[in-house]
Amino acid sequence: MRADRLVSILLLLQTHRRLTTRELAARLEVSQRTIHRDMDALSAAGIPVVADRGAHGGWSLLEPYQTNLTGLTDAEIRALFLTTPARLLTDLGLRQAHSAALIKLQAALPAAQQDAINIRERILFDVPGWQPSKAEDTCFPFVQEAVLSSRRLRMIYERSDGTTVEREVDPLGLVVKGQTWYLVAAVEEEIRTYRVSRVQDAQVLDAPSQRPPDFNLAQFWVKSSEEFVANLPRYPARLRIHPEWIGRVPGWWRFGRVEHIDPPDETGWHTVRVNFEVLEEAAGSVLACGPFAEVIAPEELKQRVHEWAQAVAQRSLSP
Repeated sequence: MRADRLVSILLLLQTHRRLTTRELAARLEVSQRTIHRDMDALSAAGIPVVADRGAHGGWSLLEPYQTNLTGLTDAEIRALFLTTPARLLTDLGLRQAHSAALIKLQAALPAAQQDAINIRERILFDVPGWQPSKAEDTCFPFVQEAVLSSRRLRMIYERSDGTTVEREVDPLGLVVKGQTWYLVAAVEEEIRTYRVSRVQDAQVLDAPSQRPPDFNLAQFWVKSSEEFVANLPRYPARLRIHPEWIGRVPGWWRFGRVEHIDPPDETGWHTVRVNFEVLEEAAGSVLACGPFAEVIAPEELKQRVHEWAQAVAQRSLSP
């Protein structure tokens, strides 16, 4: 741990040229006394660290001491310095390590390539949506430990119907989809996916986990995702949409996917084919368009929209 801290001090001084003891202590989360001891160690090792007193004083390195990192192109440097979503790093317990790694990389870059790191000030990934996220998964650290240490995991898992089941699994990997973490694990010679937020209790076992020799996490996730989408429930519908509303259609329905939009008819309205998941979602989506949409087919959707519209009108008009 101390060796890592000494390297961090060295690279921080190369990056910022001059830092006070207080600034170094704050960045490395240690006491100022520890920084003084570290400086003595660096000096004893032949590193030319010097301390300047006064209002603008601090620790610095004598010129021309510098380490260089060669072989990276500007494009490669930009790729490395693109901001990784902070929430994902925090979930994995790697946020501080990530910051330390970028400090080391920045300090080691030749002066001619320092401008390439400005990409962090120009591009930002804001992964979470606008809705507030749920509380952190309390069992996530245990699941992560089992994955990284290649040990079996015993867990109590809540199914989608609310029932719970105890499982002992061989963890194979973690995948984050949006703001949701999933555990990919082998159980009873079958590879399954578990939503980590549904893990009620978890225990990392001493027994090593068994990993299929040909398993590839990325390939499995792509195939699993395709199968999931293919098996989603589908409720096809044909609608007529007013010309003033047609521009909103592609992004309007949360649970509906627009398959085709016909050219406008003689009245200017468009016939639109949409795949919803279930009847109720289709009816709610049509009603959300108000007078700007009407159902062509199926007949049961037309009837459901009519019934709901009548119920809404009656409640609105009742005293």
